[in-house]
Amino acid sequence: AEYRGLIAGLTAVLGLGGEGTEVAVRMDSKLVVEQMAGRWKIKNEGLRPLALEAAALARRLRVTEWTWIPREHNKHADRLANEAMDAAAQGLTWKATGTPASAPASGTSRGAAGGQTDLLDAGELSAPTASVAAGQQRAVKGTGWAPPTRVATSLLLLRHGETPLSIERRFSGLGDAELTPNGLAQAAAAAERLSREPYRLDVIVSSPLRRARQTAEAVAARTGLEVEVDEDLREADFGDWEGHTFTEVQRQWPAELAAWLAGPDAAPPGGESFATAARRVQAAGERLVERYAGKTVLAVSHVTPIKMLLRDALTAPLGALYRMHLDLACLSLIEYYADGPAVVKSFNDISHLR
Repeated sequence: AEYRGLIAGLTAVLGLGGEGTEVAVRMDSKLVVEQMAGRWKIKNEGLRPLALEAAALARRLRVTEWTWIPREHNKHADRLANEAMDAAAQGLTWKATGTPASAPASGTSRGAAGGQTDLLDAGELSAPTASVAAGQQRAVKGTGWAPPTRVATSLLLLRHGETPLSIERRFSGLGDAELTPNGLAQAAAAAERLSREPYRLDVIVSSPLRRARQTAEAVAARTGLEVEVDEDLREADFGDWEGHTFTEVQRQWPAELAAWLAGPDAAPPGGESFATAARRVQAAGERLVERYAGKTVLAVSHVTPIKMLLRDALTAPLGALYRMHLDLACLSLIEYYADGPAVVKSFNDISHLR
């Protein structure tokens, strides 16, 4: 309830003042304040999606403080909230009476307090969803139209090359298909490009699936780097739809397919929803940005995880996944700035294949 209240409040501020509006957040929920200020980790998985939603809203504003108000000092606000909710339940319009008494703040996280905390703990929700200064002091007020001046962590996203399933446009999730000869050539072309200026890779990380590993190993052979494996970069699990074409799925599972296309919370039979996949992919992205801050990281993955990382950088809804197209062996680039927004610098670049 506290997180939903925060989300409603930040949404209202955006509606009133728009992007970059300065706002101070004061709540009597110490849990929410400490988690959003970055001092406490989010251990309850049920709260994580709400925290991410609140963080996405906060990134569009300038939050100058996260302040905990003890409940005994917050009785007036509690009473007003209860009155407003009671009035709404009766279909009435509530009007405030009286003035609130001043209350001392017991826990404040400000931009002026030494910049010691992130908006969200970097180890839990990370740099892409956090601001190094709790006060959200950005060189660009959340617009993302130009990056701040500090050194970026560059995340290059390379989709694997062609496989037999991709030729026939079949669902290809956790099945371990190999690259075709053309797919190997695509991987080699990407590797040749990434071994030249302006690219200077520091790290190569790959999905554990064979088609991604083969693509990553082609780049490793040209650059002399080792390939690290991150299980969370694997493709979404399409369950019973694995190996089937869209037409076959539409014929055999029409209701399930309609639900899956309608929203990210529906999963293929025996598979994984996009909402579930998004949480693990986001965790992978956060780990990479935290572990390799200031470096250039090549992540070799699949269409769904790459779309999810791009969507997160753009703070777009999960529904945006259905509006993106990524070619085989394409490159995309996200730059993460500790003092500002994530910036998508390129998308679906296949110039190395021409």
